Amino acid sequence: MPTLEDKYTKDLIPALTKEFGYKNKMEAPRLEKISLNVGLGEAIQNSKLIEDAIYTLKQISGQKPIVTKSKRAISNFKLRQGVSIGTMVTMRGNRMYEFLERLITAAIPRIRDFKGVSGKAFDGNGNYTLGIREQLIFPEVDYDKISSIKGLNITMVTTAKTDAEAKSLLRGLGLPFRN
Repeated sequence: MPTLEDKYTKDLIPALTKEFGYKNKMEAPRLEKISLNVGLGEAIQNSKLIEDAIYTLKQISGQKPIVTKSKRAISNFKLRQGVSIGTMVTMRGNRMYEFLERLITAAIPRIRDFKGVSGKAFDGNGNYTLGIREQLIFPEVDYDKISSIKGLNITMVTTAKTDAEAKSLLRGLGLPFRN
C-alpha cells in the first residue's frame, strides 16, 4: 500500500468525517483517478512531437498513453479530422497514489519561484486541474531524449460533492495550496 493511501485511510478519513460532519466514513471524499494530458497543436506539421509526448507520459506515469485524435476538421487551424493532436493517460489505484506522492515530494519542489498551487482551479464538482509548464520537473524525464519542452495538464478527479471538500482532501494529501 502506498504511503499516501495509508495516510488517507488512517488520518484523513477521520479528519474529513469530523470536519464535514459525515455520519459514515464511506461518505468521506476520495481520489478516484488522475489524468495526464498533453495537447499538441503543432503536431499537425511535426509528427515527432507525438513520439516525444508518448515517451514523456510513459516515463512520468509508468503506463502507456493513448494518442488523441481530432474529432472534426477546422480549416482555420489546417486541421483535418482524425489527425493526432495529443496524448493522455489515466491512472487509478496504487499507480495514482504513487504518482501523486512523486508529484508532491519530487516534482513540485523543482518548479522555479514556486509559491504554491492555485486554490481556484476547481471545476465546481470537486475536481482539480493543475497545469505544468514544462515536463522536466519530473526526475524520470531524460532531458536529452526530448526535442522540445512541453507542458501538461494534471486532472485529479475526486468523489467530493463541493470544491471545499475536494480542497480539504487534496490539502490533507499534501498538495501545497497558496490561497
